[in-house]
Amino acid sequence: MKKAIIGRKLGMTQIFDENGKVIPVTVIEAGPCAVLQKKTVENDGYDAIQVGFEDIREKLANKPRKGHFAKAGVSAKRIVKEFKVENIDGYEVGSEIKTDVFEVGDKVDVTGTSKGKGFQGVIKRWNFSRGPMSHGSKFHRAPGSMGAASDPSRTFKNMKMPGHMGNKKTTVLNLEVVKIMPEKNIILIKGGVPGSNKGYIVIRDTVKA
Repeated sequence: MKKAIIGRKLGMTQIFDENGKVIPVTVIEAGPCAVLQKKTVENDGYDAIQVGFEDIREKLANKPRKGHFAKAGVSAKRIVKEFKVENIDGYEVGSEIKTDVFEVGDKVDVTGTSKGKGFQGVIKRWNFSRGPMSHGSKFHRAPGSMGAASDPSRTFKNMKMPGHMGNKKTTVLNLEVVKIMPEKNIILIKGGVPGSNKGYIVIRDTVKA
């Protein structure tokens, strides 16, 4: 990974390109993210940087975190994450990562928590087809067979069944940065990204480049 930033999804809108074509975009408030710590192979067994996003009141941080933030010389942060970047020498503790790390046209991967949809049946959760709705049928929206009878006498793991839908870590790959507004810490990304409005996301350079 060469670059990454933490942000908050603000919602979706649309913009027009130079040819008048409509482009659906997601508006993301990205950064600034403060560098809290540099992990090294000598001390930690791997190279990475630890960053924090979004200021909070100091009393909302516990005592260990207060000391951690004070050591880095930054205010208390709500979100703390690590990024395994290729070269940690380009970052200094206490410095900020802003939207200008990305450029228009960059391809990025966006990770967030998908919208929770509660307990759902197999038709909505797994796109199963329903049974006949008339002519005496008693099979409509049920899941159907869950396995053989006497052998193996059990239901296999990962069988698609009703259950909790959504609210999982999700990544959308190879999205395009359409516009950057550094003065407002705003990035516009083409298409949709995981999660609801005001949800936290991570933007990193794509693995498919």
